[in-house]
Amino acid sequence: MADGVPLTLQIATADMALAEASLFADAYHCDAVARTEAEIANVPRAKFLAFIRDHPDAALSLIETHAKEVQAQRAHIEILRLRRVADRLDAWLDLYGEPAKGEWINVADQIGVSAPALYRELAKRRD
Repeated sequence: MADGVPLTLQIATADMALAEASLFADAYHCDAVARTEAEIANVPRAKFLAFIRDHPDAALSLIETHAKEVQAQRAHIEILRLRRVADRLDAWLDLYGEPAKGEWINVADQIGVSAPALYRELAKRRD
């Protein structure tokens, strides 16, 4: 960001492509940080694009993966547009179901609310 604050655009997990949007950009001003041990493959742009052209099944797999990512991002945007914590939580739960024990803190981050705000909402629902 212009003010120096980092912005997380993607959280990649095992077997995911990272920064593939840079394939079609003249310049892409991003970096990546591995927070756990990671094995990374770096493929030159021309070689990757040639592979995709020569392997239609791989191209379709990439398109499918990106379509699912677009759907997930659109759902995330719609959740963030909701004003009330209760509505955001309901929408998230409708999409993903109840998280595993200890994962509520990540739900707070995903729905754009503070952990205390989420925990207050959860407490209301237990009453």
